[in-house]
Amino acid sequence: MSTIPPPTQPHIAHLFIYPIKSCAGIELPQARLTETGLLHDRWFMLVDAQRRFVSQRELARMALIRPEIEGAQLRVRAPGMADLVLPFDAPADEAAIALPVQLWAHNMPALDVGAQAAAWFSSFLEQDGLRLVRFDPTHRRASDTQWTGDETALNLFSDGFPLLVLSHAALDGLNRRLLAQGLPAAQLQRFRPNIVIDGVPEHEEGLVAELLLLPDACGDGETIRLRMVKPCPRCPIPNIDPGTAHSTPHVIDCLGTYRQDARVNGAVSFGMNAIILAGLGTTLRVGQPLELDYGFE
Repeated sequence: MSTIPPPTQPHIAHLFIYPIKSCAGIELPQARLTETGLLHDRWFMLVDAQRRFVSQRELARMALIRPEIEGAQLRVRAPGMADLVLPFDAPADEAAIALPVQLWAHNMPALDVGAQAAAWFSSFLEQDGLRLVRFDPTHRRASDTQWTGDETALNLFSDGFPLLVLSHAALDGLNRRLLAQGLPAAQLQRFRPNIVIDGVPEHEEGLVAELLLLPDACGDGETIRLRMVKPCPRCPIPNIDPGTAHSTPHVIDCLGTYRQDARVNGAVSFGMNAIILAGLGTTLRVGQPLELDYGFE
């Protein structure tokens, strides 16, 4: 008998991680929940010669770099390039070089992965001076308490929060509008969510206080509580086709006609940033039922 819930029951429809910030994601059937989000999400990041992070905003070809998990290592593929293999964790005897890096306004230490990786990314992205860095596990990077309140929410190299939640109905609503204008539908991967939920109305993730996943559903003995804290303002990255790295303005232009959000000063929002209140160490699974808590008392 299938364990997938009926379409009308709220459930997890997709899970994604992005081991290298702004490169292609990996869709998973299940993912472990850690204090910084899903395991291996935003573990690595590219920085330029000034040690500032780079993304598809500047280098759209990053969309064509496709990581694959192989046990304790990451295999990285890109058109015309030999595969690059990276360990998730530095060997114990490796004297990793610490670099000061900048991610938005946050300055922090990171561990340089080495010359081979730097040459690989610089060659494919046709930009000299790029370095691949690994998050320094001794550093604690907390989300903005303007949005998290009294909760301390840690994250690695994400833009600012450990999880991004999007409803499938939100994507369906966007694509209805695009198709009505004679424009191509937008792929889910353009929006880089971690958790995609289904069986809820369009943009319901922006109305609830928490998502709850109960012990009898996840089998890990603890209720998972994810609090929705901030609408996700959208930059031009969703305009980039993940299959070609070509950018056209139709996606953000369409969202701008109906998704200007006063909660983020009128920016176009799509999806919700979330933090973890309970359930660390448990496993999220595709098909897992969930409940919506609207925070009413």
